[in-house]
Amino acid sequence: MTDLHSPEIQLIRFRRRVYFAGAVVLVCFSLLFARFFWLQVVRHDYYATRAEDNRIALLPVTPNRGLILDRNGEVLARNYSAYTLEIQPSRVSNLEHTIDELARLVNIEARDRKRFRKLMEESRNFDTLPIRTRLTDEEVARFIGQRYRFPGVEVRARLFRQYPNTELASHVLGYMGRINRRDAARIDEAGVADNYRGTDHIGKAGLEQFYEDELHGVTGFEQVEVTAAGRAVRVLSHTAPQNGNNLRLTLDAGLQRVVEQAFGERRGALVAIEPSTGGVLALVSKPTFDPNLFVDGIDAANWEALNTSADHPLLNRAIYSAYPPGSTFKPFMALGALTAGKRTPSFAIADPGHFEYGGHLFRDDKVGGHGSVDMHKSIVVSCNTYYYRLAADWGIDGIAGFMSQMGLGSRTGIDIEGESTGVLPSPEWKKKRFKRPEQQKWYAGETISVGIGQGYNAYTMMQMAQAVAILANDGVVFKPHLVKQIENVRTGASRQVEPKPVRTVDLKPEHIAVIKQAMVDVNKAGTGARAFAGAPYVAAGKTGTAQAFSLRGAQYRGGKLAEKLRDHALFVAFAPADDPKIALAVIVENAGFGAQSAAPIARQVFDYYLLGNKPAGPAPEDSDATDSE
Repeated sequence: MTDLHSPEIQLIRFRRRVYFAGAVVLVCFSLLFARFFWLQVVRHDYYATRAEDNRIALLPVTPNRGLILDRNGEVLARNYSAYTLEIQPSRVSNLEHTIDELARLVNIEARDRKRFRKLMEESRNFDTLPIRTRLTDEEVARFIGQRYRFPGVEVRARLFRQYPNTELASHVLGYMGRINRRDAARIDEAGVADNYRGTDHIGKAGLEQFYEDELHGVTGFEQVEVTAAGRAVRVLSHTAPQNGNNLRLTLDAGLQRVVEQAFGERRGALVAIEPSTGGVLALVSKPTFDPNLFVDGIDAANWEALNTSADHPLLNRAIYSAYPPGSTFKPFMALGALTAGKRTPSFAIADPGHFEYGGHLFRDDKVGGHGSVDMHKSIVVSCNTYYYRLAADWGIDGIAGFMSQMGLGSRTGIDIEGESTGVLPSPEWKKKRFKRPEQQKWYAGETISVGIGQGYNAYTMMQMAQAVAILANDGVVFKPHLVKQIENVRTGASRQVEPKPVRTVDLKPEHIAVIKQAMVDVNKAGTGARAFAGAPYVAAGKTGTAQAFSLRGAQYRGGKLAEKLRDHALFVAFAPADDPKIALAVIVENAGFGAQSAAPIARQVFDYYLLGNKPAGPAPEDSDATDSE
């Protein structure tokens, strides 16, 4: 029997344990060496970069947004720097308690809290969100003294957009707003997310939106060495941002003021164009709004006031709202009839005060009619009967074909978003517009109403102004635009928006001369004579009145109707008649006759632009004026 306690056996067992332990140690060291080799050799570059990233922070440096200036250099949109108190929600355990404690140091109102909660709902991320903007120096000092108590809360210097003229040209300029999730999605889709790092705001409407790429600039970056706690130690490198480009507009801020003042409290729109270039001199939609309200994130009270107002101040009536043109349509009907060979200037009708078609009586505004009416007189006295008959003779296809050449019923392509197409009625349009077969049929009687600018006709003031500019410019068409040149603030170079004719309407000079002379006489002896009495220049124009609702054969009595049911007042014009420098279209909603309310506004516009005369107040309404629209 073997002695298990013999020294030889114990020595053998000990050696086995030593060998086994040595093998285990060897395997462990081999694994550790392999891991070290993997980390230090194979994955060296990756972990070296990770270590460097922990030591170095890449911080975005936001560029200054470009300025917006009018044609004479007046600043319409600029930037200013201010301190904001910002919270990083992910680093704050009890958000409401933190805000309550901050309110002991800095004035935080209920609207600030509401806006902060709204920003949390809409924000693309939760890096930092402002709880208060535009801190005073005293407020900054109070917070800095207690900063240690508020992890995740910082005071930062930010650039904010400012519109120094408040409501002036608000629909043209648009406004800025904080980047929300929808904006972030568009930015990512466009592949420019890196260029918006550190940027909280983006253009939301108007020129701010349309020219966002030009105005924003290029974000710069700083490499900053940081401690383990994230505190900056020193700047290692700096890539300067490239500031956004400035926009210089065709718009005349002085003229814009005159127009907005001329409207007073009335609703409506006006577009004025330089016929020889297509440059927009004034684009007004009334009422206006203050775009500064949107810069910090508009509060609930102001947002509700703007959205629930019966006057719809956020609506850009100049490019979006489409109105029946009324009798301002007649010069284009006459020009088209001459071009198509449907009428000659001397062709005259006997106007009994009505036109009978298909068993229906289409009435003129003047009881008993205007007697013998040729083309010139039809425009000067605005004879409906002449155009009822012309529409019946010409037909809807001919009318629609010519009016489309004048830019009616299609977008002009002006450089701001939100333009509508309006309605140029035709059988094809009606088939697309309505679903039921009985609604899709075009009736000959509908053509009669189209002939006087009523029926389905509906155009924006932008389209009407362009049509007048085409007429004033003898058929040469320029694309309307608001930006005259784009200025690179870094190099000082400018890119001009060169006005180039996009097409020419085939019009005979003798036909244009007939229409222009008739429009001149409108302001000398016709429906626009009172508004332009004593003018030292010769202006061509045409008044118009458009129904806001169907009278269904009843007599119009504006004074007895609710304001929203009264007719719209319109006026189109250009001046000087022999060398047009400005063409315009204006509408005053629910204001009655064009001669009464719209033409006096045009007179103030021409007096300022051509003579430099500044009006003392809103354009007066001519209570004695009468129209025969």
